[in-house]
This record gives sequence, structure tokens and C-alpha cells, in this order.
Amino acid sequence: MQGQNTQRDALFMKAALAQAKRALALKEVPIGCVIVNRDGLIIGRGYNRRNTDKSTLSHAEITAIRRASKVAGDWRLEGCVLYCTLEPCQMCAGAIVQARIDRVVIGALSPKSGCGGTLLNILQNENFNHQVALTSGVMEKESQALLHTFFRELRERNRAEKQARIRAV
Repeated sequence: MQGQNTQRDALFMKAALAQAKRALALKEVPIGCVIVNRDGLIIGRGYNRRNTDKSTLSHAEITAIRRASKVAGDWRLEGCVLYCTLEPCQMCAGAIVQARIDRVVIGALSPKSGCGGTLLNILQNENFNHQVALTSGVMEKESQALLHTFFRELRERNRAEKQARIRAV
């Protein structure tokens, strides 16, 4: 669902993009996330660290939810908004619903794993006891550019490594 890009959404998506750049610096897929409470304060931040941590659980959203819950002193994050640079996967979408987050703001859609409406819509499934308001396309070009840069550089690195292996034989 496309939502209106407000200045507030752009401000917090910039903070999520800053987290994504931290992942990029680690040569991780650049995905970032922040969680904002009802007072407009960032209470959770996260970025992708799956390869660094060697853990499937090290997604930006999971890290941000864990940190926000610690700050809030509760697993329920009612009244909070989650900003993520890439549409959440099934694991993260499920965690968002379980955390009772009110709204999710997405930068880029994920055609291969998106569960905020692209492949599935776990966030707004009426069979669950909680549904999440959804806004997508906020700073979409910036989010996509980070991902395109990462995957282009990854392909170049892989090609160079393959050539080096061929020369070594």
C-alpha cells in the first residue's frame, strides 16, 4: 500500500538508511531499521549482520525490536512505528505483528522475500490478533540505490575472485 511521504517519515527513514550504511560497511546486505515511540524518539536501531554474526536471526528489524523492547521495558511496542529500508521478510513481519507495532514504513519493496504485501501480507493478515498500518515507497530510490550498489560490487568481487582462482591454476 502506497502512503504519503511525510517529512517525519523521511526524517526517520534517513536514520534507517544510516543503519543500512553500517551494514554496507561490513559488506552485509545494506538493510537498516529504526523504531520510533509515540513521543517521536528512536528507541531501537538495527542493521543486517547475518554474515557477521553467522545467524539467520541477525536481521535489522529483529535487532531493532530487541533493543526497543529493552528501552520500553516491555515486549509490546504499541504506539511505535518501525522504519525499514527494505520490506520485511516473513520472520521479521511475524515479529512486528507479535510486538504489536502500530505502523511500518518501508523504503524499497522486496520481490523475493517481501511479506508486507509483495509475496504475502503478514502485517495486515486479518486472521492474526493484530494488524499493522503500512506505508511503502518512502525514500525508495535511496533504499534501492544502496542495494543496487551492494549487489553490483558483490558481483564484481565474485568475478575478480573467480578470475584470480583461474589464474592460480
